[in-house]
Amino acid sequence: MFEQGRQKRLLWSLVASLLALALLVSSGSSPLLGQARITQAQGQGIELTVYNQNLGLVIDRRSIELVAGLNEMQFTDVASQIEPTSVHFRSLTDPGGTVVLEQNYEYDLVSTSKLLEKYIDEDIVIVTEDGTAYMGTLLSGEGDVILQAPDGQVTVVKLDTIKDFSFPALPEGLITRPTLVWLLEAEEPGTHETEVTYLTEGLNWQADYVIVLGDNETALDLTGWVTVDNHSGTTYEEAKLKLVAGDIHRAEEVERVVEKEIYYEAAAPAPAVEERAFFEYHLYEVQRPVTVKNNQTKQVEFSSATAVPVEKFFVYDGAPARFYGYVADDPDYGSTSNKKVGVMLEFVNGEDQGLGIALPKGKIRVYKKDIDGSELLIGEDSIDHTPKDEAIQLSLGNAFDIVGERVQDDFERLGKEAVEETFTITLRNHKETDVTVRVVERLYRWSDWEIVSQTAEHTKIDAQTIEWRLQVPADEEASVTYTVRYRW
Repeated sequence: MFEQGRQKRLLWSLVASLLALALLVSSGSSPLLGQARITQAQGQGIELTVYNQNLGLVIDRRSIELVAGLNEMQFTDVASQIEPTSVHFRSLTDPGGTVVLEQNYEYDLVSTSKLLEKYIDEDIVIVTEDGTAYMGTLLSGEGDVILQAPDGQVTVVKLDTIKDFSFPALPEGLITRPTLVWLLEAEEPGTHETEVTYLTEGLNWQADYVIVLGDNETALDLTGWVTVDNHSGTTYEEAKLKLVAGDIHRAEEVERVVEKEIYYEAAAPAPAVEERAFFEYHLYEVQRPVTVKNNQTKQVEFSSATAVPVEKFFVYDGAPARFYGYVADDPDYGSTSNKKVGVMLEFVNGEDQGLGIALPKGKIRVYKKDIDGSELLIGEDSIDHTPKDEAIQLSLGNAFDIVGERVQDDFERLGKEAVEETFTITLRNHKETDVTVRVVERLYRWSDWEIVSQTAEHTKIDAQTIEWRLQVPADEEASVTYTVRYRW
């Protein structure tokens, strides 16, 4: 049986070779059409502009050979998430005399299931794990493989027992990688420098920042990284990389979630990234060629600053309510509270502070050195696009040794169109040092309010928010009491 199988495999190998030769001869080019030319990525001439909205713009320049008249050009190594309607081809050598007659994006990639589907009613050879060879007409390739031998015998072979498939040729329409195909008419034969531009999804970027807070907590060191995430389906070799920070308008946006590899790129000698204004956005250009692999997250350092002045402060926002109006006379609304006191950092993105550049949106991780010199994470937050000279506030977490309490002391209805309520806010400081806590109160019941009494003077933050700066001595407590009247 095994010897017969080996002979059949040798016979089929010969048949397959003859079939492939026949297909090659039969597919010869028409005298009116130049031979199909395949151009692959050349590792040069790539410009990649990435937007922080899952979008990339690719400019790919390649050299191709054209004949006078009709030519078919196959442009491989393009992104699998390309937007085909965005593709634009032009010859830089003879732009006026080179015309695109047809443009196609081929993405029916070859696979076992596709091959089996294409070869229904055709002869194939399969070899199972035990070395048995079967040759016959493929009747079905879904689930199990069903073959019919020349004598009419039908054999069912479990798909998971098959070791090898043999097909005479790659069926028409199946390709090994996503490909752009053009039918071109050229007046000038010879080598043409060409440029292809297209948009693709699957490219994104953001800024990631690392802050090291000084021992005295009054200054920080900041390092910014450009983080490029590529899952567009192709690799961009030695690309000229530009990054656009801003919110451009798009007709629609598609989000995909993929697994990704993280790769850190060591910073080149400064300036590694050059920043400049571009339209109503900001553009960051990496000053050296960068290879961005598919399914890779690459980081390049783009900014750094040392000894930036910073302020640490505490915030107690005890009222969970955030809306007003429809519960104006409900005595229980807003009477509950939390005990957490938040820890915040604030610094200014200004030249006088050692910064003064447009900071794109991203995540900021804050570290501080322990007594042994190791840097430990003390919190993280995100920022939006931040122009120069704007203040940045970071929420790091909640203070362990400071506890807040907010109690509704009184609630009274003043007829049908007014209420009064009284709150006492208490802060307990279990630290060995004095602290100042910003006590924030949301006046949530109605837009017409008045503070009728208070034990300390408040500051109005906005139409619905007031604040006290409460000094709390070490191992002691402090409180403020106020009464507010609402009318509607």
